[in-house]
Amino acid sequence: MAEDIQQRVTAIGLMPKNSGMDYRHVGRCGLMASAIGVGCFPFGGFVRQDAVQAVVDQALELGINYFDTANSYGLGKSEEALGAALQGGKRRQALIATKFGNRMGDGPNDVGNSRMAVINACEASLKRLNTDYIDLYQVHWPDHDTPIEETLRALDDLIRAGKVRYVGASNFFAWELCEAHFTAEKFGLPRFISAQDHYSLLYRDIEKRFEPYCLKYGVGMTHYFPLAGGMLTGAYTRGSVTPGTRQANNPNTAAWQSDRNWRVQEQLLAFAQARGWTLAQMSLAWLLQRKATFTVIAGADKPQHLVENVKALQLRFTPEDLTEIDRITLVDEDRSVAPPYRTLRPEKVHEFEPMQRARAGAPSRAAH
Repeated sequence: MAEDIQQRVTAIGLMPKNSGMDYRHVGRCGLMASAIGVGCFPFGGFVRQDAVQAVVDQALELGINYFDTANSYGLGKSEEALGAALQGGKRRQALIATKFGNRMGDGPNDVGNSRMAVINACEASLKRLNTDYIDLYQVHWPDHDTPIEETLRALDDLIRAGKVRYVGASNFFAWELCEAHFTAEKFGLPRFISAQDHYSLLYRDIEKRFEPYCLKYGVGMTHYFPLAGGMLTGAYTRGSVTPGTRQANNPNTAAWQSDRNWRVQEQLLAFAQARGWTLAQMSLAWLLQRKATFTVIAGADKPQHLVENVKALQLRFTPEDLTEIDRITLVDEDRSVAPPYRTLRPEKVHEFEPMQRARAGAPSRAAH
């Protein structure tokens, strides 16, 4: 490693090492994150420490620097496992994104986004992660019992103390992000640079109001469940849950595997296979071509999962590909606009832009 660095030293600094990874700005700030991230929910629980170490080492070798966790994942076990895997000089290569706000104890202040809860949660996460600072500290869920100004002021104090570098939000509605943005602007407090929410080819409702807000105000988007609970991995087929597997033991499996989702999944799988792609790689690549997306996070139990995920960066969609994907996936009527206005004001129909490109078979005649 030292010899490699010496070969790249120049009079104007170190020549960058080409890892093949795509790095993107998080929103409009200067922070750079790898386009492929690692979802760390399974760490410390479903995945043993030796396997966690293998996944983290593989991620860093591939140029992946974004690791997403939360204090509530395994009640701290995920953070502990990630922190242990990043020791020995690896911490500086990583961008740790963790979250706070979910209940971590039985006390009245062991949940939420109050000043006390935020500061206590941060101190506890720093210890579990065995680090002096958190790169991206995210509000896990909005707390409607705590004014957003109180939360932002607590986060501002943590930034000024050097314990947090940037702040973000998760599971906020667009109006809640907007309230936080203008509260921060009014009082000179840190703005949320990122927003994490549920988004995949099976669930595109976020495009109606949330994504346009993020584009307008420069909030970087990252997404959980990008593979829809395994539906978009291509590993499962309708009616073939194997007894004893994690899929079979997961109480949420039935919620994902609706008839509608299977119909869409089967068409997407055929579409991907016809182009020589895996369904998982296509699903990740599709999210990455959205303008506000800076990274996609998918859980990884084994190093090979990351190797496969990174291949998504090689996929390129034609305009015709994107049109066909719209036709396959936008199969539910937009119910956010009154029916009489669908033809009178088609620009108000939120799927109007993609649907006007779709070929015959699209559900909304008003969009054509």
